[in-house]
Amino acid sequence: MIALLGIGIHAHAQQQHSDALDDVMEYVPHAAVYLLKACGVDSGDDWPTLALTTAAAWVASAGTAFVLKRCISESRPDGSDKRAFPSGHTTMAFSGALMLHKEFGKTSPWISVAGYGIATFVGIDRVLHDRHYWHDVVAGAAIGTAATELTWWLSRKVFKSKNPQVSIGFGGNTVDVAVNL
Repeated sequence: MIALLGIGIHAHAQQQHSDALDDVMEYVPHAAVYLLKACGVDSGDDWPTLALTTAAAWVASAGTAFVLKRCISESRPDGSDKRAFPSGHTTMAFSGALMLHKEFGKTSPWISVAGYGIATFVGIDRVLHDRHYWHDVVAGAAIGTAATELTWWLSRKVFKSKNPQVSIGFGGNTVDVAVNL
């Protein structure tokens, strides 16, 4: 993951800034949770609990940032729109970093360091390229962390002594998800 961060920084330095790098890097910590689990790295949860907790954290983080952006309408430093507060990219990156820490931090602290390093890079990059002010990024980090911490705590209450069963079905333009607790 640290190599991925290095590649991302190098690629970023080679091109004029666009949001393309940020659009990928914000999801690297969340993707790493699933990749590490799929590779057999020892995590804190089984697959169904991991999937539900991660999905809930993602929805809570993204939903909170989306609502705040629409309600607050703060202009970006570059003047491109009025959706600066909070930084959604930073929200998602820190949400994923906390999930990495919760799932794999006991296996290796370097996994946590890499996740938070990527999340920090995303926040700094957003400020350096006039997409956000510092307070947008700090608020995004706080929202991603708080929403993920809350969903993590709730999942421990719900799944304490249960083994959830998750089934997913695809049909036409719909995806059906059923959870049996």
